[in-house]
Amino acid sequence: MELTFLGTQAMMPTKHRNASAAYLEFKGEGLLFDCAEGTQRQLKQVGVALSKIRHIFISHWHGDHVLGLPGMIQSLGAADFTKTLMIYGPPGTKKLYEHMMQGTVFANSVATEFKEVRSEKVVEGKNFSVECTPLNHVVPCVGYSFKEEDRRRIDLKKVKKLGIPPGPELGKLQQGKSIMWKGKKVTSDSTTYVVVGKKVVYVVDTAPAKEIVKLAKDADAFICEGTFGEELQDRAHEYKHLTVVDAATFAKKAKVKHLYLTHFSPRYPSTKELEKQAKKIFANTTCAKDLLQVKL
Repeated sequence: MELTFLGTQAMMPTKHRNASAAYLEFKGEGLLFDCAEGTQRQLKQVGVALSKIRHIFISHWHGDHVLGLPGMIQSLGAADFTKTLMIYGPPGTKKLYEHMMQGTVFANSVATEFKEVRSEKVVEGKNFSVECTPLNHVVPCVGYSFKEEDRRRIDLKKVKKLGIPPGPELGKLQQGKSIMWKGKKVTSDSTTYVVVGKKVVYVVDTAPAKEIVKLAKDADAFICEGTFGEELQDRAHEYKHLTVVDAATFAKKAKVKHLYLTHFSPRYPSTKELEKQAKKIFANTTCAKDLLQVKL
């Protein structure tokens, strides 16, 4: 599983940062979170084929999070994309997408399906699921949580001690079933262990909200906006955004493993001071940069 930050800027792209988008690849399947203008070029920069994308999760419909959609759809069509592209977003997503596409002219051959979400399990995929929760922004906005399915692994020392050879019996134990071996019952719990699946959470464009902690709980990677420094807390909350200290506080309460700050205001050409502020609260913090890739 690999996470790629495609855009880490708020509002508008700058010389060094594109507007919001993040890409998660899981077992060859691509999940895109937001799609600012320039997103498809950023994907090319890191060598990701557009055809890998199966799911697009829209946090909300401000332009700096969605204006890359028409170009991406056109490129997918030109590449003879034959799958169905799933697009998820807050209430109104389908209508807003249709309005956006009416502003461009090309033969759209890409099949799309929409799911408008509020607070629910958004998708149940192969070995993963995605949930969402409403956030507190000036327009309908949701945060997303990707969770890899837990899986069982064989405890090789234990099965070797029991003399169970590789084969279908080990397969049954790995599936959580019990078997009979040499006249004795052998349980899955006594011969396997559970590997907890990875969790990635995406939260942007929101004032502080209690739902964030629940959504981010125990995340391996918590991607969270840090639009402003703590000196502009009043301004941040007035415009329904978070400071880096807000984000770090949520990360600490949720007991996440790593906080990745993103969605920085253009007023910060450098994020060193922002990262310093956040690390006072939550040490395992990184201010993400465009094209940063993280293996999970």
